[in-house]
Amino acid sequence: MDVMRGGEDQGGGRRVAVVTGAGSGIGRAVAVALRGAGWSVVLAGRREAALAETAAAAETAGATGPGPDGGGALAVRTDVSQPADVDALFAAVSERYGRLDLLFNNAGTFGPGGIKVEDLPYSAWRKVVDTNLTGTFLCAQAAFRLMKTQDPQGGRIINNGSVSAHAPRPDSVAYTATKHGMTGLTKSLSLDGRPYRIACGQIDIGNAATDMTERMRQGVPQANGELAVEPVMDVTDVARTVLHMAELPLEANVQFATVLATSMPFVGRG
Repeated sequence: MDVMRGGEDQGGGRRVAVVTGAGSGIGRAVAVALRGAGWSVVLAGRREAALAETAAAAETAGATGPGPDGGGALAVRTDVSQPADVDALFAAVSERYGRLDLLFNNAGTFGPGGIKVEDLPYSAWRKVVDTNLTGTFLCAQAAFRLMKTQDPQGGRIINNGSVSAHAPRPDSVAYTATKHGMTGLTKSLSLDGRPYRIACGQIDIGNAATDMTERMRQGVPQANGELAVEPVMDVTDVARTVLHMAELPLEANVQFATVLATSMPFVGRG
């Protein structure tokens, strides 16, 4: 576990967020939006250089944003599928800030595409499950431990689901299974968090424009076997939605939100 510090610790009164998968795409956009709104952000991901780029972008946003603290980006190299890495991440949060107000569970992988169920290697299945589902659980578990014992008690967890939590794409059994599992995890966390003022919600995203969805512009397999180009939406619109969910008082919660490119083939998929 390696820590790269950005900004300065200004003392109490801040809101603190952990964003996993923060090195690119949705994670980077959400981290920048949070920082621009005055949150201190802890950036978790496997690639140190990418985290450093996100930290720089977040600090630029924070320097001109409406937030009160004027500094606060902490990058921690983390593989969320590894319990020791997750423990070290949340230990760093506790040491630096002393509390946690938001966990955005965003880290994930689609896994190899175009592989039939009968041909999917066990190792590929395990990698997707370990990252998408086990990693989310490990981070939520660590967040619960901190949120239950801090003063004031409580906080919020937002899980990044997917429209694949509702309907699969062809040849996506591992990814789809984990995203359906994410919905059950979100519901259980919501129930178990009630006595401790821990709110949990899920955002299901369809075709945000990131490196992961670049293939949508080239054409992707549809349920009828055809290839089709799919529209995408600006990733900042996802970040705005997460920010709205994050800034609700703990007495209110967006349990599930679906944000997608308006014309993508989702409603009526297949």
